[in-house]
Amino acid sequence: MAKKVLDSGWLAARSTEVSLTGVQLTTTHPPSGPTTPWMEASVPGTVLGTLVKSKAVPDPFYGLNNEAIIDIADSGREYYTFWFFTTFDYSLSANQHVDLNFRAINYSAEVYLNGHKQTLPKGMFRRHTLDITDILNPSGNNLLAVLVYPPDHPGTIPEEGGQGGDHEIGKDVATQYVEGWDWMCPIRDRNTGIWDEVSITATGPVKIIDPHLVSTFFDEFKRSYLHTTVELQNKSSWVAECTVTLQVTTELEENICLVEHFQNTDLTIPAKSGIEYTLPPLFFYKPNLWWPNGMGKQSLYNVEISVDVKGFGESDSWSHYFGFRKIESTIDSTTGGRLFKVNGQPVFIRGGNWILSDGLLRLTKKRYMVDIKFHADMNFNMLRCWGGGLAERPDFYHYCDIYGLLVWQEFWITGDVDGRGIPISNINGPLDHDLFLLCARDTIKLLRNHASLALWVGGNEQVPPYDINTALKSYLNLHPLFTNENITDSTDPSKYMDGTRAYVQGSMWDGFADGKGNFTDGPYEIQNSEDFFKDSFYKYGFNPEVGSVGVPVAATIRATMPPEGWSIPIFKKKSNGYVEETPNPIWEYHKYIPYSKPGKVHDQILMYGYPKNLDDFCEKAQLVNYVQYRALLEGWTSRMWTKYTGVLIWKTQNPWTGLRGQFYDHLHDQTAGFYGCRSAAEPVHVQLNLATYFIEVVNTTADELTDMAVEISVWDLDGACPYYKVTDKMSVPPKKVKKIIEMIYPKSKNAKPVYFVLLKLFRASDMAIVSRNFYWLHLSGEDYTLLEEYRKKKVSLKITSDVLISGSTYEIKMCLENSSTNSTTKTLDLKTFDKDESNMYNSRSTQLAENFEKLKRKPSAWTRFFGGDFVSSNPNYVKRCEINGTHSGVAFFLHISVHGGEKYHQVNNGYVDTRILPVHYSENYFSLVPGEKVNVNLSFEVPDGVVPQVLLTGWNYSESHTVL
Repeated sequence: MAKKVLDSGWLAARSTEVSLTGVQLTTTHPPSGPTTPWMEASVPGTVLGTLVKSKAVPDPFYGLNNEAIIDIADSGREYYTFWFFTTFDYSLSANQHVDLNFRAINYSAEVYLNGHKQTLPKGMFRRHTLDITDILNPSGNNLLAVLVYPPDHPGTIPEEGGQGGDHEIGKDVATQYVEGWDWMCPIRDRNTGIWDEVSITATGPVKIIDPHLVSTFFDEFKRSYLHTTVELQNKSSWVAECTVTLQVTTELEENICLVEHFQNTDLTIPAKSGIEYTLPPLFFYKPNLWWPNGMGKQSLYNVEISVDVKGFGESDSWSHYFGFRKIESTIDSTTGGRLFKVNGQPVFIRGGNWILSDGLLRLTKKRYMVDIKFHADMNFNMLRCWGGGLAERPDFYHYCDIYGLLVWQEFWITGDVDGRGIPISNINGPLDHDLFLLCARDTIKLLRNHASLALWVGGNEQVPPYDINTALKSYLNLHPLFTNENITDSTDPSKYMDGTRAYVQGSMWDGFADGKGNFTDGPYEIQNSEDFFKDSFYKYGFNPEVGSVGVPVAATIRATMPPEGWSIPIFKKKSNGYVEETPNPIWEYHKYIPYSKPGKVHDQILMYGYPKNLDDFCEKAQLVNYVQYRALLEGWTSRMWTKYTGVLIWKTQNPWTGLRGQFYDHLHDQTAGFYGCRSAAEPVHVQLNLATYFIEVVNTTADELTDMAVEISVWDLDGACPYYKVTDKMSVPPKKVKKIIEMIYPKSKNAKPVYFVLLKLFRASDMAIVSRNFYWLHLSGEDYTLLEEYRKKKVSLKITSDVLISGSTYEIKMCLENSSTNSTTKTLDLKTFDKDESNMYNSRSTQLAENFEKLKRKPSAWTRFFGGDFVSSNPNYVKRCEINGTHSGVAFFLHISVHGGEKYHQVNNGYVDTRILPVHYSENYFSLVPGEKVNVNLSFEVPDGVVPQVLLTGWNYSESHTVL
């Protein structure tokens, strides 16, 4: 199939400012360029995204700008009804059929091509395909205009805000967050636009439609079959004699792909008709399995289907990267929580809730790749696509396939909007149930072949209306091969609409929260870190939503807010001794969550001393972010399988410049919470139970850990090591948490009020570190204010950087050493800690993800090589530097950042932001004890002509240091 994506050269104009008709625009009077009222448009994208791009409105995510943009409730729908126009060249060949495809629009549209009109009916989550064979211009120059209408019920925004505004948007089949939520500002155009891919595809007489791939397994995964069913449509006026070819290739070593199977099947298709055809299953012996992040490789096979028509040749082709894996989902009898198994192995779920990448739907492959890799870097294994957001796009799922993120996909129902909100509304869900189900069927067919898709869910904190729920259960009924029931069904599993993964009717039903639909998810605020480890914290087996704070670094605050937004909260002490925070109006608008909970949690920022300014506040917030989220995941993991089967954090990121629930900000800079999660969720992990002070070793893998020991060292603020111990050798069974030894230092007579604890799990045979975990702690009744004085104790560091450059991509391997010493300290000579090397189940690299994209564009072949130049293993240059200090002790809370220097900066209202983003770090916000070394890997891209600078800051480093 020849495909041309129409993603550039688009213009847009408000419909009320265009006097011409669609026929005139696409025949005699096309716009000549971006002159009033026409402007350059974002396609894919939204009307508001186009207005921002053209600077017709200010950036709604900056400061209070959104308040200056008129809301659709006040302007009327016609204000955000827009024309989109483009041209494309295409010359028709003999016996060729051409389609114009819209993968999604919001909400309905009229399409004009060369003076001919067609209609795109309502619904945000459905594909549209128009046969344009007979209306293409013989000259090859084609004029396309699309008039896009907003949702029918955009609603109004109550003065007090609320979850989904006045809930009117729930009457349509559209995304619901656009009326605003407690974490999101209202989207003024309600995401109106051509928001997903537009393409032209050409085929011969026969077209391939929505193939379905299913893998089945027998004999403990030794024998497997690939089942394939495909729709074939004969557009011609004669009987088509066809040969359908199914080819499966796999990646071998050294980036070579080899054909595993090649199968031809002959069939006949009557004229002007379509058939559903099931190909003979292909047998595989011990296929390479696809595993979730942290459990093994994400092996993917390239499945290609082509159809040749006698007298024409190849008529159409289709390909997809497919993972052989089996996902099971049941209610665990021990915990009552939802239990997921992949390839027969139980998966302890540690992941997050996902809304969408960007609130203006500026959704690119590059942004998706960064988003998903960030989640894999945090060692997460699941993302929940929340029901008030999107049916996520194929590009999102593609990178989840590559990086091993299981996906829970919800349909477009939320309790707040659909029958459980305040005020109660839309009890029967959307007005058009048939439209909802049409969109559901189309979404299932769009996404079902992705290995990462693990679960379908009817809605967020709500069950769909009875008829919709009944239909979804029918659509998503499991084939007997994917149930524990002893039922015989001779139907090929690929003939099911899905049949391979479970459907759960709501996010708090059937193994989630209390399993009965009561509001038993949450909480969504700051917690005492030790509480996460207590039996009383959460009593159900799987929490689908638990959230907390999320202030970014100070540079992000300055880049996304005017100076009046740089003031820190006002701290007011209440009569009960607790502190209440009052943020400035801009922070309030950006949904700031305080770092205190009067009556329950003392202000965690003030635990480190009163913040002097924005930089001080944000640095202390990063300390809290790290501790809060590490404790959350360690607390849940401490009771893996005995009390819990999983947890999903609310939420991992924001689709705008929000100030709550995020591990990286909208600009793609990570918070310290990112690295707290990365530590806590590693597959093999050593941790300190903050409630009992017992050291625990977590083994989430399927292999027993043998020949292991733990090194425990305590460091005080004077640089001394008052407590040191190495445990006896031990074994840790697979899928278990093992209690090792109590950390007794806090009970000792001379325990210091503030101290550091370093835990290292290592292999005794070769002294290799498997897991490393660093804590800063205080005695009961104390706080961290002594750390303020510790800022003056600068510690010497040695830094070596190996730099690899390939085009605009930099790969840097830094070795950082705390070169201060303490003659009274004796520690084992353990190997330098390397976060990447310690994780035996790393995800695929960014380079490999990019190579997948290159491979997708290559034609089929018996053997093929991955395209692209790999970065050389030999460094382009090596730089060494030293930071001299006068004290011996811990180099505390080191933070690396990359900047563009004088030639690169982003300016917002006079603030110059020199950061290069995104950057992938193997470790950040880390600390080093005397004599300790750690390797940190960085990867990033730079704009042309920019030479990056790498800066190092830290708690006891008052100034930033240029280390590269």
